Amino acid sequence: MVSVIFHEHITATGEVVGEIRLNAEKKLNALTLKMIDLISAKLDAWQSKKSVVAIILDSEGEKAFCAGGDIIKLHEAMMRDEISAFPTDFFTREYQLDYQIHTYPKPIICWGSGFVMGGGMGLFAGASHRVVTQTTHLAMPEVSIGLYPDVGASYFLNKLPGNIGLFLGLTAAGINAKDAMALGMANYALDVGQRSQLLEQLLVADWQANPHEVVNKLLSGLSVESQSVFEVLSNPIISHQGLIEDLLSNDSLDEVLTDLAGIETEEKWLIKAQKTVASGSPVSLVLIKAQLERSVGLSLKEVFQQELEVSVQCTRHEELAEGVRALLIDKDKAPKWRYDSVTTVEDTYIAGLLSSPWDKTDHPLRYL
Repeated sequence: MVSVIFHEHITATGEVVGEIRLNAEKKLNALTLKMIDLISAKLDAWQSKKSVVAIILDSEGEKAFCAGGDIIKLHEAMMRDEISAFPTDFFTREYQLDYQIHTYPKPIICWGSGFVMGGGMGLFAGASHRVVTQTTHLAMPEVSIGLYPDVGASYFLNKLPGNIGLFLGLTAAGINAKDAMALGMANYALDVGQRSQLLEQLLVADWQANPHEVVNKLLSGLSVESQSVFEVLSNPIISHQGLIEDLLSNDSLDEVLTDLAGIETEEKWLIKAQKTVASGSPVSLVLIKAQLERSVGLSLKEVFQQELEVSVQCTRHEELAEGVRALLIDKDKAPKWRYDSVTTVEDTYIAGLLSSPWDKTDHPLRYL
């Protein structure tokens, strides 16, 4: 089976709208290294092809746009006796693709319907035109496997209002279309049934104007037609922004987590957040806060370079391997974390995760 499908749709006036469709539906379109390389190469080819005016990035199936990366293959590499080159290769090429999408000169319309998590967020966040639907569920769930929100999240979570980015990282809280729009994590909210209509309108559009402006106008029109679909959605993140800010106003992470656990609520999203934190890796919780703090003010390029260092270091420590084992391999959901609370996490352990395996002259992303 072909893991990524490419189409060149010819417009009424002879231009080309490229389509990149992830095609691993049974695995929720999780990114493999092969998929990453195929997408990157096609983007390069279309960038130099003058007839290509815009690109759609979507997926097969309705359940997920992309629910993450090839964590199983990563776990296999971590379990080898010697240090494997695979984690460095995987994260390097994944982050190169994410950066390529962020800086791509032509419009990229990402159809972020269904689950958009982990590696999927890396693709979605970089697109010039990010579309959500009533089925969208954005999340960065790395705290549950002993990792931290990467794929540029150290950059885009820090761009969110107040402490919402830190809250989303610590709790892996899901974000629906209404909250995504309010937070600026998406540009347009369309009915899931408008997918074919989007392509139809792209193919009859007048591409003599600036392509970004053409896409803006088209998506704005479609979003007006679908406004009523989103009126029934709640917006738990925005409506509880005050609570989130109060929780995270304390510099002590231990006290923040104690306060979060102590909230008495019947709201499902908050209960789920409490459970996620309670069962998540204490190392991840400390790392998430530290990584976001040290990323403030960094450029997108600097963030990806720094994240590569941290991600590779995480694959060389046991926490990530144990989290993947418990949740995705054995599926016993009983990880044996290295530490039992954030207060017992050693500073030296975190310092090791935050250190670089390379100097500046041999950093794999030095040429971004």
